[in-house]
Formats: sequence, C-alpha cells, structure tokens
Amino acid sequence: MEERSERKSNLSETLSDTPFRIERDSLGEVRIPADRLWGAQTQRAVENFTLSAHRLGRGFIGALGQVKRVCAQANVTLGLLDPRLGDAIVAACAAVAAGELDDHFPVDVFQTGSGTSTNMNANEVIANYAIQQLGGVVGSKKPVHPNDHVNMSQSSNDVIPTAIHVAATLALRDDLLPALATLHAALAEKARAFDAILKTGRTHLQDATPIRLGQEFGGYAAQVAQGMARARQAIAALRELPLGGTAVGSGINCPPGFVTAAIAALNDALDTDFVEARNHFEANAARDALVEVSGLLKTLAVSLHKIANDVRWLGSGPRNGLGELRLPAVQPGSSIMPGKVNPVIPEAVIMACAQVIGHDAAITLGGLGSYFELNLMAPLIAYNVLDSIALLTNAARVLTERCIIGLEADAVRCAETIERGLALATALAPRLGYDRAAEIAHEAWRTGQTVREVATAWGVLPLEELDALLDARRMAG
Repeated sequence: MEERSERKSNLSETLSDTPFRIERDSLGEVRIPADRLWGAQTQRAVENFTLSAHRLGRGFIGALGQVKRVCAQANVTLGLLDPRLGDAIVAACAAVAAGELDDHFPVDVFQTGSGTSTNMNANEVIANYAIQQLGGVVGSKKPVHPNDHVNMSQSSNDVIPTAIHVAATLALRDDLLPALATLHAALAEKARAFDAILKTGRTHLQDATPIRLGQEFGGYAAQVAQGMARARQAIAALRELPLGGTAVGSGINCPPGFVTAAIAALNDALDTDFVEARNHFEANAARDALVEVSGLLKTLAVSLHKIANDVRWLGSGPRNGLGELRLPAVQPGSSIMPGKVNPVIPEAVIMACAQVIGHDAAITLGGLGSYFELNLMAPLIAYNVLDSIALLTNAARVLTERCIIGLEADAVRCAETIERGLALATALAPRLGYDRAAEIAHEAWRTGQTVREVATAWGVLPLEELDALLDARRMAG
C-alpha cells in the first residue's frame, strides 16, 4: 500500500501545476484538468455523459488493463510495436490492472453503447502514463499514441466485451465460488448438527408431515451446491473471447497470430482457459453469453432468497412465531420497542437477491440491444453482471458469517408441534384409506384433539400398530 501511495505521489509531481491543459481532437480544442492522465475523448465523455454516479468498477478496469497489456505484448512479439514503446505501455497497463490509476477512469456507465468512451479512456491513460515513463509531455501523444500504439490491432467493439468476460470470469472464480463453498460447508454442518431434531414440515404454509430439521438444512446445502455448479457453468459460458473481431467481426487491422499470442499471455497471467471465439461475427454482435450468465446468477439469487427467507420465518417470534430457530442477535431491531431483535441479515440478503433479479431484467434488455454487427448496451451489461456477482458474493459471505454459523435450534419447540400436527393422519391413509384418515384429521381439528387421540378413541387400529404408524421419526425417513 505504501508503494502504491508513493507511486501516486510521484505521478502527481510529474503532472502540470496549472489547473488545465489544452488538447485537440478531430472536433477541436478541449480543456482537461492538468492532474488527470486522460485525454480529449475521455474529457468529452465526462462532459457528455452525466446521467448517473455509476462507474465501471475495479474488477472491470483491472480486467481492461490486463487485456490491453497482453495486446501490447502480442504486438511487440509480432514486430508491429517498437519494444521500447511496448515496454512502457505494458508498465502502464500493469498499473491500470493493479488499481493504481483508478482515479483516472471517470466515465459514466451510461455512455456510448459500445463502451468506446471507456476504451479510449484506457487508451489515453495508458498512453500518457507511458509517455511520462519515457520522459515526454502528457497530452502530446508522443512518443506513444493512444490509438496508433495502445489500441493497435484492436477495436472498442472487441476489447470491451473481452474485458467483460475476463472480469466476470475472475469474479466468479475468485470471489463468488469461494463464498458459496463456505456457505455450503456451514449449511452442511448445520444439517449434521440438527439431524436428530424432529419438527413439523410445512407445505402451502400449512402443517405437513414430520421432517428432521437437518433434512431442511441438507436441502439448503444442496441448493448452494447446485448454485456452485451454475457458477462454474457461467465461467464456461464466458470462455470464448471476442478479441480479434475488431470493428464488425471481420478482423480488419488485426494481424495473423495476434489473438493467439494475446490470449495465451492472458491465460498464463491469470491461470484461465480462454479461447478465441469460433465465430467473431456472433462474438462482436451479440451478448448472449452474458445474458446466459445473468440467468444463472438470477437462479442463484432465487436460491439464496429461499434460504434466507426460510431462516427468517423459522426464527420468527421469539414467543409468538414459529420459533424453531434462534438467530444470532447482531443488533437492536427497533427504535421504539426495547429488546426487539430482528432478522436483519436474512433481510439484507433478500434485498440483495431482489437487486440481482432486477439486474437480470436490465441485462436481458441489454442483450436485446444487439443490432446488426454490434451490441449497444455493453457498459450496462458489464456494470450489472459484475454488480450481481459482487452482491451474491457478499450476500453469501454475510449470511454465512453473521447468521448461519451462529444459528441454534430450539429442539423443544420443534418437538411440541409434531404431535399436534393434523398431517400425521397421512401415515394412516395406506392402512385405513384416504377418506377414513381425512375423517380422523377433520375430527381432530374440530375438537382440538390430536390425530392419535381421535384414532385411539375411535379404535381404528390396535394401539401398538397405531403407535408404529404415528412414529414421527419413521415418517421423516
């Protein structure tokens, strides 16, 4: 951290002391804050796109730096880029990838639909950082040009979706999957700990046949295990990279061997398994893979919502609710009711899941934003996919650490509901028939008796057989 702070300090010292510098582009002069490394195209984007406070975050900017780095290396390897310039560009890309230049990426998510402004933001920042390393003047485009050198063999139309695939893959692999694995282990441990505790099952919010509390938690653990499989499926969906398609998928200005070299370097650096897209026209024009990923994330959000909501309900009370679980008391729950403790962690997780489901709607519409040879909602898709992964990662982590690990079961409360359950009559149906068992259940409900008491009074079966049939542990499998 000290080294990064020192680098930023040195960077500030090398920039002009005047408040602004003047640069020119094809549309004329542009005033740029002197302490910023971006150039004219980025400045125009800052002035034009003022729709929100949302920015493409650390994961995406880091991935974009990695993509730009391997592209520069490939261009040097192919003899297209002067090694001296290439080394300076690679150093600048490394700084971007490491997060040292994040303050120089100001462009709003809601911008040009291809993400060209963000690509040019990267090109300009990388070029100016490299110019500094080579002793040049920031903004001069000499000896490093943002388009001619940093963007060599590339287009915004293949670089931006490539960066999205890389950023999402790393977030899924390095963040979400470990968080889900920890949650799965915690739920599996509760399933073992609660396996001997019998309780009433519930369907349609009504009493059903007995179940073991451990079986419920085993179901939750299975949901998370399937969510992990879906996360791995999402990584597989992102394996093909659009890099090399350049403007429209035809690969214009992209030399032979470039994509192979760039992707090999990317895989070597990140321990990934990316491959070149089989069809660059599809890879440039459509964002179907990311729509698929979002659908998988939405499914995971539904799973986490179910788990959090069940835990919230099972812990309701503590005296006038279900009260089968005791949730960790992490904070006071009311500004007016002393002593009240609310299920705040499950509630926070439920809200995060709702947001992910909302993101999926936006991403689906983003996928529909593909017209002819280009998708025009790439920044929106990038922001929402990466935010969904982050939300699910944090939801799984917080649910584990602040709720699941500290859960306790109220075995007494669980047991006392079983004998009063009317669904116990289900166990009598194979022996007495559905209609006769239903009569017993209705009579128990009408009189306030238990199923066992009514069946005993009616003498429908020998007591020993009745006790065997109404054994809750047997019914729970």
